[in-house]
Amino acid sequence: MTHVSVRRGLLYVSIAATAWGTGGAAGALLDLTGGLGPVAVSFWRFAAGAVLLLLASRLFGLGGNARRPGPPRNLGGVLVTGAGMAVYQTAYFAAIAESGLAVATVVTIGATPVLVAAGGRLLLGERLGAAGLGSVAVALAGLALLTLGDGSSSFSASGTGWALLSAAGYAGVTLLNRAFATEPYATATGGFVVGGLCLLPIALVQGLLPSGDPLVFWTIIAYLGAVPTALAYGLFFVGLGAVRATTASVVSLVEPVGAALLGVLLFGERLTAVAACGGGLLLGAVVLLALNERGRAGAPA
Repeated sequence: MTHVSVRRGLLYVSIAATAWGTGGAAGALLDLTGGLGPVAVSFWRFAAGAVLLLLASRLFGLGGNARRPGPPRNLGGVLVTGAGMAVYQTAYFAAIAESGLAVATVVTIGATPVLVAAGGRLLLGERLGAAGLGSVAVALAGLALLTLGDGSSSFSASGTGWALLSAAGYAGVTLLNRAFATEPYATATGGFVVGGLCLLPIALVQGLLPSGDPLVFWTIIAYLGAVPTALAYGLFFVGLGAVRATTASVVSLVEPVGAALLGVLLFGERLTAVAACGGGLLLGAVVLLALNERGRAGAPA
């Protein structure tokens, strides 16, 4: 197991969330340039992430056992992690199809820390305290303003159900990898393999190969596999060894902030004043919760 300090754990989770925020832009580019569907994008994301993490393990000795290949010791945890990844990816895309991006995002990402907080309290004995609970509430309010600030949203019962399923899958992966001492890079690699195999049948039906320029496709896939996948999930699982599950899930809420900024910079989207205020609230809540986490740990790194 890779051990890190609370400060470094918070940094790793923050980097992971920021990297995840670029994944949506990369997926949108794949759709624009090659007409690739979301499940197929997720399959290639997992496949590329697994290959890149395996290469990194061989080259840099990630996890300390790269020279002894074989199945991971916590095979059951890897299988559940991979299945959970596949579930929350697919359910999130189904929620977008039913309710639109805004509602799917606010329900999925907003419900996750609530589910993690409940699971962390019941299963892991984690206590947030008044400051922590207040930070979670402010973060969720900021997320709602950021995501729904333009007023373009529609409610769908089925879409909300898919979004809640996605949140449950993500929460389950977070709690599982917080509860058990696993090697994070091996878990991430195995999870990508299992998740990719789960998504492959749907991706084959949807269309696995793009219709555009292969060079553009593979360049974007390489980025998607390297940064929002291999790097992000590896760091997130390492950070979970030092940071409480609920804190990690709230810090991960910076993902839609990064995605919103990329939408403005790359796709010409407009960020309303309400959405900008929501982003500021969210980031402020994340900072307060991070300070609370460091104070709970008793000392900086």
